[in-house]
Amino acid sequence: MSPKKTATLNLRIDPILKEAAREAALRDQRSVANMIEVLIRRHCVAVGIPIPDQQSLFAEDEEDGRKDTQSPRRRRRA
Repeated sequence: MSPKKTATLNLRIDPILKEAAREAALRDQRSVANMIEVLIRRHCVAVGIPIPDQQSLFAEDEEDGRKDTQSPRRRRRA
């Protein structure tokens, strides 16, 4: 299966934090979803968690010259 451009994340959060996220997003002229993504990325950078560039994930399929239709569990290692 090819990587998706986006994934859905449902979570429960304290209403006060939700409002703070909404206000932060508004001030940065972002959507709340984008604000959460930015905060996760900043945290990962701060603690040393690598996040691969999404474009590089799609480029791997193109380099193979095919669309990868197998699930990650069924893929054969080269």
